[in-house]
Amino acid sequence: MRGVALLLALLLPGPTARAQAPAYRLYVANESSDLVSRVVFTPGEGLAVEKEIPVGIMPGDNDGAHGVSVSPDGQYWYVTIAHGTPRGHLWKFHAGPDTLVGRTRLGLFPATMGITPDGQFLLAVNFNLHGDMVPSDVSVVYTPEMIEVTRVRTCLMPHGSRVGAAGSRHYSACMHSDRLVEIDLESFEVSARFDVTPGMEALEGAGAGDGEHAGGGHAATDASVCSPTWVEPGAGARADRVVYVACNRNQEILEVDTERWEVTRRFATGMAPYNLEVTPGGELLIATLKGEQAVAVFDLETGEELGRIATSRPVTHGVVASPDGRYAFVSNESAGSVPGSLDVIDLEALALVDSIELQHQSGGIDFWSVTPPVGGTR
Repeated sequence: MRGVALLLALLLPGPTARAQAPAYRLYVANESSDLVSRVVFTPGEGLAVEKEIPVGIMPGDNDGAHGVSVSPDGQYWYVTIAHGTPRGHLWKFHAGPDTLVGRTRLGLFPATMGITPDGQFLLAVNFNLHGDMVPSDVSVVYTPEMIEVTRVRTCLMPHGSRVGAAGSRHYSACMHSDRLVEIDLESFEVSARFDVTPGMEALEGAGAGDGEHAGGGHAATDASVCSPTWVEPGAGARADRVVYVACNRNQEILEVDTERWEVTRRFATGMAPYNLEVTPGGELLIATLKGEQAVAVFDLETGEELGRIATSRPVTHGVVASPDGRYAFVSNESAGSVPGSLDVIDLEALALVDSIELQHQSGGIDFWSVTPPVGGTR
C-alpha cells in the first residue's frame, strides 16, 4: 500500500502544482547599456532577470536600444536601435531563444513602435533628434521579410506609435507640432490631423500641410502647449472609438473621439505624463509621470483618479499591463550613473509590490507571456 501511495504522490499534482502562481515575462530595453533584459515576475516570489541580450553594432559608441515591441502571437520581439550610423535600425528576435532573425534600416532616431493585430506590419516613428527641427516620418515595415516598404511623413518629433484594435488605423503624437496623427493602414497615408493645442483642439483634415506648419505658433508658456508624448487606443467597449493623448507639458490626458474628432474627457495628472497604457478590458488607464517619479491610475468608467503610486527611481518612463489586468510593469530610466529599474504595481491594491535593478536608462517595455496562461493570454 505504501508503494501505491508513493506512486500516486508522484503521478498526481500536489497542492503546490495545482495552485502554481503564474509567471509573467516581459522585455525591457536599456538604452545606455545596449542591452535588452528579459524579466520574470512570479507573485509570492518576486522579480528576476532571466537573460540580458546585447544589441547594437558600433564598438566605439552607444547604439541606443530604445523601443521594444512583442509580436501579437508572442513569437518575436523587435527593438529599435535609435542612434545608428547615421540612421537607426529595427532588429527582430525569436522570443525565448532570443536569437537575431533579421534587421532593416529605418529613419533618424526610430523610437516607439505599433504592430498590426496580424503581426504583418510594424510602424516605427522616426523621432529625429538630429540637426534642425524639420518634419519627420513613420517607417512601415513588412515584418515577415523585414523590409521597410514606405515612410509616411507626419510632423515634428513623432512619438507614441500605436495601432487600433481593428488594425485599420495607426496613431502617433507630434511632440513639437501639437498634433495627433492618424494613418490609414490600407493606403498608408495620413487620414487625419487633430490639433491638441490647449483651447484649440480641432480636426485639420487629411494631409493638411504635410506637417510643415509643425509647431509654429506655440506660445512661450507651458499652459498653452500640449507637447503630446503618447497616444493609446481605447480597449474593451471603447476599442476603435477613442484614443488617449498624454499632454506632457499641460499636465493632462485627453480622451479623443476619433469618429467625431472631438475631446470628450480630460484627466488632470501630475507633472509630465509620458507613456500610457489601457488595461486589456478597457477598465483602467495608467500613466507614467516622468517628472514626478510616480504612476497615476484612472477608472475609465467614472474618470476618477484611483491612486498615485511612487516608483522606485526617477525619470519614470514606460508602462505595460499584464493581459489579465492584474499588474502594471513600469520602467524607470534613473539619472546619471545610477542603473534603471523595473517596478511591479498591483492594480487591485494600487501599491508597488516589487522592484528590481536593471541596466542603464531602462525605457522601452513590452509584455511577452504568462505561464501557465491566465486571462486568455498567449
